[in-house]
Amino acid sequence: MDEERALYIVGAGEAGAIERVLRDYSDKHRATFKFESTDEDKRKKLCEGIFKVLLKDIPTTCQVSCLEVLRILSRDKKVLVPVTTKENMQILLRLAKLNESDDSLEKVSEFPVIVESLKCLCNIVFNSQMAQQLSLELNLAAKLCNLLRKCKDRKFINDIKCFDLRLLFVLSLLHTDIRSQLRYELQGLPLLTQILESAFSIKWTDEYESAIDHNGPPLSPQETDCAIEALKALFNVTVDSWKVHKESESHQFRVMAAVLRHCLLIVGPTEDKTEELHSNAVNLLSNVPVSCLDVLICPLTHEETAQEATTLDELPSDKTAEKETVLKSNTMVYNGMNMEAIHVLLNFMEKRIDKGSSYREGLTPVLSLLTECSRAHRNIRKFLKDQVLPPLRDVTNRPEVGSTVRNKLVRLMTHVDLGVKQIAAEFLFVLCKERVDSLLKYTGYGNAAGLLAARGLLAGGRGDNWYSEDEDTDTEEYKNAKPNINLITGHLEEPMPNPIDEMTEEQKEYEAMKLVNMLDKLSREELLKPMGLKPDGTITPLEEALNQYSVIEETSSDTD
Repeated sequence: MDEERALYIVGAGEAGAIERVLRDYSDKHRATFKFESTDEDKRKKLCEGIFKVLLKDIPTTCQVSCLEVLRILSRDKKVLVPVTTKENMQILLRLAKLNESDDSLEKVSEFPVIVESLKCLCNIVFNSQMAQQLSLELNLAAKLCNLLRKCKDRKFINDIKCFDLRLLFVLSLLHTDIRSQLRYELQGLPLLTQILESAFSIKWTDEYESAIDHNGPPLSPQETDCAIEALKALFNVTVDSWKVHKESESHQFRVMAAVLRHCLLIVGPTEDKTEELHSNAVNLLSNVPVSCLDVLICPLTHEETAQEATTLDELPSDKTAEKETVLKSNTMVYNGMNMEAIHVLLNFMEKRIDKGSSYREGLTPVLSLLTECSRAHRNIRKFLKDQVLPPLRDVTNRPEVGSTVRNKLVRLMTHVDLGVKQIAAEFLFVLCKERVDSLLKYTGYGNAAGLLAARGLLAGGRGDNWYSEDEDTDTEEYKNAKPNINLITGHLEEPMPNPIDEMTEEQKEYEAMKLVNMLDKLSREELLKPMGLKPDGTITPLEEALNQYSVIEETSSDTD
């Protein structure tokens, strides 16, 4: 009934009547996302009628009402098939000011029309393959970039920027060709980075350093939404950058990383918005070449250095741990470097662990980022090692028991999701400089067995990457407890009485043969398969392992 009445008025009424009936329809169906199939033909005709009305010279308020209804109807993919034509797309491009070459954003009264047109295009392009092809033909990506350039420094048109960026994100998500066009032809990397700078009101103090006001107000909801859309679009543009990038682009990636560092150190209007903002920043940082991530940390300024020195002088001489890491005026300092951004990433990772769900989507990006940062940048690794794996003192509990970051990560090493447990184990392994003995000290052999088997390190040793040779120092408490630590569980156990101490030799022999027979039965029934270590450290069936060692011995004898 609503469609019939609206269709009748749109076809025969004047602008005032059309505006009223479409406003009523919009108010009634604002939250409608599923439509009755019985009225499908009427909705198609209503869409066609609205496009005809938009061709006429009608008031701005009537245009907005038409576009609001069109946006609602465009949620239905079936309705879009007959109305997605080049002519109709060009109507929306004209209303969104995407066909204009001159500066045409002076009339504030037109802003609602531009925003609604962009919203309609977002829905139509996302739901219609024909619209996606027409977007390529009409060079929509270039038009969107031109509109962004017109409004990138004008804060009073954030809604236009937001939906322009959202449409850019949708296009680059659906078409890989557009990603390449944005990256190279349209200079999307510097353009979108400038949009972020504008949203965050960044003031540069050095080439890759920005001023941070910890007591400043949070971002407004509009600025936060605009920044999130820009981060998502940048992610698509740079999705393969960590694999291949030109040396000449390093400066631009460093600027972007510096902007993202600023992003991590500010907050949005709500806690949820802040987490969403930081989540998108983490995803984008994962695309930045690891060699450019050194800008996440920066040397202290003279004022901060003086402040740190004063704080260190106030500490007793025996407080070496407190002197190593100083928290002063919301600034995390390590080895003369500002580690605030890394500390935010660490806290973000812990919050994602505490959520206890969606680990693959929510946790693995930040874990992977911290792992690569630690592998490539010594100061970051040493800072994270101090935060995550401080010197062991109390080893009475298993490594996976407790509420510290180390305990939480060790629990993830035996998670059911293979990808989650691999990246958690890899992170801890890198913090231990890929040394097996160091990893086992913090996790126990049982928790680390999966990683070591995959890396061929069950027999010990270290990984393939080179790290500095600085030695770990054990606490006196750990040194005293070390002889009694169970290497499998990784914690201190009270000495247990040996059950065979009071057996006679005959009883010992009887129990040994009983065990041999049980294992033989399990092996013959293939319920248990004896395994051995190959020379390369990986596990294999025992027979094969023995054969390989025999071949090595024979070869060695022949050589002799």
